Amino acid sequence: MTQPLSRILWADDEIDLLRPHILFLESKGYDVTSVTNGTDAVEKVKAGRYDVVLLDEQMPGMGGLETLSRIKDLAPEVPVVMVTKSEEEHLMEEALGGQISDYLTKPVNPSQVLLTCKRLLERARLRSERASQAYLQAFGEITRMLMNPLSHAEWVELYLKLVRYDLELEGDENVRQVLDDQFREANRAFGRYIEEVYAGWIARCDEAPDEHRPVLSHEVVPRFVFPALDEKRPVLFFVIDCMRYDQWLEFEKLLYPLFEIEKDFHYSILPTATPYARNAVFSGLLPRDIARRYPKIWEGGEDDEHSRNRYEEPFLRDLLERKRRKHVRLRYEKLIGSQDGREFAARVSEYPQNDLSAIVVNFVDILAHSRSDSDVLKEIAPDERAYRALTRTWFEHSWLYQAFQELAGIDCTLVVTTDHGAIRSLHATKVIGDRETSTALRYKYGRNLKCDERHAIFVRDPRDFGLPAPGINTNYIIAKEDYYFVYPTNYHHYLNLYRDTMQHGGASMQEMILPVVTMRPKR
Repeated sequence: MTQPLSRILWADDEIDLLRPHILFLESKGYDVTSVTNGTDAVEKVKAGRYDVVLLDEQMPGMGGLETLSRIKDLAPEVPVVMVTKSEEEHLMEEALGGQISDYLTKPVNPSQVLLTCKRLLERARLRSERASQAYLQAFGEITRMLMNPLSHAEWVELYLKLVRYDLELEGDENVRQVLDDQFREANRAFGRYIEEVYAGWIARCDEAPDEHRPVLSHEVVPRFVFPALDEKRPVLFFVIDCMRYDQWLEFEKLLYPLFEIEKDFHYSILPTATPYARNAVFSGLLPRDIARRYPKIWEGGEDDEHSRNRYEEPFLRDLLERKRRKHVRLRYEKLIGSQDGREFAARVSEYPQNDLSAIVVNFVDILAHSRSDSDVLKEIAPDERAYRALTRTWFEHSWLYQAFQELAGIDCTLVVTTDHGAIRSLHATKVIGDRETSTALRYKYGRNLKCDERHAIFVRDPRDFGLPAPGINTNYIIAKEDYYFVYPTNYHHYLNLYRDTMQHGGASMQEMILPVVTMRPKR
């Protein structure tokens, strides 16, 4: 099967003088379409696909910069090379801003044009090949790491490596399959690691995090938000529900021009679910201690979203008071729908008038659940890469990005984190429990729960995991890897219903290893 010709569109009002250049490009295997003005260039882009556009800056009628703007509206991904009579500063700014991919100064020679087009056309392929080679070279190193005991910091390092290759590998499906298999093997080993060490982490929660124990959910505010408050600058604390590290990296690309970014990590407590992890973030307490301090709150079942998930503000106020910071002027917002978000963005400049603003953003969690419930979204985002791209597309056009852009012009500090991540659940495991057993798919609590011990962490004494025991003989099971729990009754129906859905609550790197990002405006 022959490769399709790369298509070049060249717009220049003196295109007849460039005929030798066009013939030279065609002799090198390119399909070149030429036009003499910006209007025709825009119509050509409307009508068909081009791989590179060469654009004369100074054309009569619609000039080069206006034509550039129109082309970018129609095809934002197509690289545009501006051809100009002088190296002007604004062109460098356009190049740095991503509007143009390169620029050439007249008079141009054919070889110069060829090299520029070749570099732009083959950049993606060369980048993909380099990423594939780099990953294959690192494969053995990652395998060796998995064969040895790792510390919590080394697990973060390993997870970051795998995420980086997941982001970089694009074209080579064979190499991607190798990475997917290694990612799953790493999560298998990670589940065994958490099973071995987690109770020890909880037992040492009275001690400061160190090389033996990471920062956990209930330590995020004292560890990262309080030091920012001590700088005597307004702090906005964002908790983006269900945001994974790879999704944050997509957001970060857009935020780098605006903020100085400092990145740390914490581990979500188990289960990696909102009633446990997010309440721990805001209260500064483990779930067993929340249940003791607020028994009436914890009496409500976690399946009732209006029971345990609506007390973040009183939890945070109590934490400030316990840590002798009750003088802090606090503002709290939970943003669930897009209307909430737009109203927040419209008045975001008011928030730095408070010492601390805590903002819960629910959209990423809604997106994860929507993908699980919607065949259309599952088709739009059939795999991890597409799901990540969908999240980036939302953020790029969202009220949240708009709010961050405005905050970048205000003297304040932003601390951004999440309560837990999510994993694409692809394998079912049978569970047996009574009718009082909780309904979540990645973790359950009840009496005498049974499932394949290879697929779950059994928590026989909830206190060892910092968890409350709703009744005598209560135990928890927490899914490892990408398993989800299904009852034997109607097994195949629920197996197919929940397979390939985004879930949280279990013990995987995607759910537990979470970024804590401190951002300060560059301006």
